[in-house]
Amino acid sequence: KRTIEKFEKEAAELGKGSFKYAWVLDKLKAERERGITIDIALWKFETEEYNVTVI
Repeated sequence: KRTIEKFEKEAAELGKGSFKYAWVLDKLKAERERGITIDIALWKFETEEYNVTVI
């Protein structure tokens, strides 16, 4: 929760408030400033019922 709140604050400061969830995977400064994904990322995790991949 704190991580999302941090991303929300940073996104708002750059005038890109709707990008807060994209910043979970967009780590490069240029990606955040320009609002585009440069480096494709995957984030995988498992629950008891599902294997999830966020692209």
